[in-house]
Amino acid sequence: MNNENEDIDGFFSAARVTGQQEAVELPQDSFRAHLYDLDDPVLAGSRGVDYEQFAEDRYSAPFLQELLAYWDGLYREPFVGITADGVVREGLYELPDVDVPTDPSLVAAAERVLGLLTAEQREQFCHPIDAPEWRAWSNPEFVIYRVGLRLETLSAEVVDAMLDVVRSSLSPAGYERVAEAMALNGFLGELVDLPAVMNDRSYWFSFFGTPSAEGAWGWQLFGHHVALNFVTVRGRHIIAPVFLGAEPALSDGARPPLFDAREQVAIELAESLTDEQREKAVVYSSVLDPAMPEGRLHPADERHVAGAFRDNRVVPYEGIPVRELTDRQRGLLRTVIEDFFLLLVEPQRELTLRDFDGHMDETWLSWYGATDGSQPFYFRIQSPVVMAELDHHAGVWLSNRLPARFHVHTTLRLPNGNDYGKALLAQMAERT
Repeated sequence: MNNENEDIDGFFSAARVTGQQEAVELPQDSFRAHLYDLDDPVLAGSRGVDYEQFAEDRYSAPFLQELLAYWDGLYREPFVGITADGVVREGLYELPDVDVPTDPSLVAAAERVLGLLTAEQREQFCHPIDAPEWRAWSNPEFVIYRVGLRLETLSAEVVDAMLDVVRSSLSPAGYERVAEAMALNGFLGELVDLPAVMNDRSYWFSFFGTPSAEGAWGWQLFGHHVALNFVTVRGRHIIAPVFLGAEPALSDGARPPLFDAREQVAIELAESLTDEQREKAVVYSSVLDPAMPEGRLHPADERHVAGAFRDNRVVPYEGIPVRELTDRQRGLLRTVIEDFFLLLVEPQRELTLRDFDGHMDETWLSWYGATDGSQPFYFRIQSPVVMAELDHHAGVWLSNRLPARFHVHTTLRLPNGNDYGKALLAQMAERT
């Protein structure tokens, strides 16, 4: 382990944000080679505490105090949406002309949850459709804002009912992926012997609006490495923002790999680039390229730009315009985007992909790192209606000080104001 003076605090190393001229090579060994001894201070200091006590302890770190104050300022900004230049582009999202009734099983599942809660619980659990709490989600293992009810504090019956709402909202494969991300969090808690800090129920869940077959309502699920925002507006489903990650994401057969298939397609696309295309697409030669401008690397977010509290971020396009790719390359890129939208049920997924296809010639691909899979990498696919990222991270609960494939963060956004379905909700309000 590095000396303490090489750390930003006990969890975030300076190495993760320090540029280096040499290539960042992937570890050749298993994530298990990077497990701390259970009596290491990184772990031992948190043993025996619950999630609230753990959060209180983390708040004492000066770096985290500064970060939380910064995040709180971002949270309190009026919502604008992610843009490429600071100006929201209007007319990108179309509200259905007529209501498409929501699946009755989803409404029934939501009503069952409400029927199981006490009046006091419903007060914490239910929010107006336009409540600012939509934007309070976060993905660290320590609690920032307490929105809704925490699954691990509820009865098995209530938790099962809540997860049935998630299952009824998502495609079968999409629900499986979310459930696996939650299970991987429990797996991590077992590996480091901190099950009270990280488990498969370390998540907050809440409703926005009133569940109904028509109109608008939604739900939010968030916690360590999982954050989902689901809203249905006159029958159109929106899944955004989404944050899914895992440490470890590759677990040597102990758990299914979470993003391996997506990464393999992305690498195939990157490897197919010609020298001329690669010159444009590869923005930085490594994930710790010293050519990155000051502030591009963040101790918590590393390279991803669309995580928690980044609802109004200005993210200029970079890399290569997709119009300069071949048909085969564009097909591979679309396959990657399809995987990001796996959570949506059909035909909702196809409707969303139709929006993406309509702006394919305005889409950009940026890549950081080697294109052959020999190094950790970051990529972003960005258009007026989609921004999707995948980033390899350094360890937090594992000891690797540099990024590795077994710690992955992914984000999905709908730029120009449709995160949380806000662009469609605004249209609905104008029509009533």
